[in-house]
Amino acid sequence: QVQLVESGGGLVQAGGSLRLSCAASATFLSIYTMGWFRQAPGKEREFVARINWSGGSTSYADSVKGRFTISRDNAKKTVYLQMNSLKPEDTGVYYCNAGTSSTGQPGDGWGQGTQVTVSS
Repeated sequence: QVQLVESGGGLVQAGGSLRLSCAASATFLSIYTMGWFRQAPGKEREFVARINWSGGSTSYADSVKGRFTISRDNAKKTVYLQMNSLKPEDTGVYYCNAGTSSTGQPGDGWGQGTQVTVSS
C-alpha cells in the first residue's frame, strides 16, 4: 500500500500562490493515477484535480480550472499542485490520493493532509 505525505500548505492572502507536494513511498508510484482533494470546515471532502500515470492526462474541478495545475515527477515519486490566484473559498485541508478514478472518485490511499488558509 502506498503511503503519502503532503507538504507546502500555509497561510496566504487572496490572489497569492502556493505549491503543494505529495511524496509517496511506493516503489511503483508510476502505475497510480493520483489526485488532490480538499475539505473545508463543515463540508464534505471534494475532488480538486487528478493526473494519470504518465502525466499526459489531467482533469480539474470547475472551481479551480485555470488557476490550479497538477503535475507529477515519477522519478522523484512526487505529485504537485500549483495553486495560483487563490481565493478564500479555497481554504481547507488538502489531501493527496492514490488511485483517483477518471470520474474523480477517490482511491484507497490517502495522506494526512496539509492545511491551506486563504485570507481575504
